[in-house]
Amino acid sequence: MSLLKDFKDFAVKGNVIDLAVAVIIGGAFGKIVSALVADLIMPVVGLVVGKIDFSNLFVVLGDMPAGTPRTLEALKKANIPVLAYGDFLTITLNFLILAFVIFLMVRVIAKLKRAQPEEAPPPPPTPEEVLLLREIRDSLKR
Repeated sequence: MSLLKDFKDFAVKGNVIDLAVAVIIGGAFGKIVSALVADLIMPVVGLVVGKIDFSNLFVVLGDMPAGTPRTLEALKKANIPVLAYGDFLTITLNFLILAFVIFLMVRVIAKLKRAQPEEAPPPPPTPEEVLLLREIRDSLKR
C-alpha cells in the first residue's frame, strides 16, 4: 500500500502536472512549427535557391537498377540505399525555428516577471517579550 500512496503523492504534485501539460502543448506546438516549415518556409527557400524540393534531396549509395525512377520514394521502394539529407535539412530547420520561438517566449516571460512588483513580505510576528512589555507599560499608565 505504501508504494501506491507514494506514487499517488508523486503524480499529484503540481510540478508533475505542469510538466504533463507542457509536454502536450509542446507536442501540438511542434506540429504547428513542422507545418509552418514544410508548407510555408521550405517552398520559399526552395524557390530562392533554384526551385529545389528539399524533401527529395538525396544521394544514391548503391547501384541503381535500370528503369527505376530517380525519386526518393521509388528508390526506397526498390530497397536501394540512399542518404536522404533533404529531410534532415527540413527537420533541422524545424528545430531551429522551434528553439528560437521558445527562446523568445522564455525571454518575454522573464521580462513580465521582472516588471511585476514583488509583494512585500508580511512583517514578522511581534515577539512575546515585546507584547508582555507593552502590556506592562499600558497597565502602569493607568
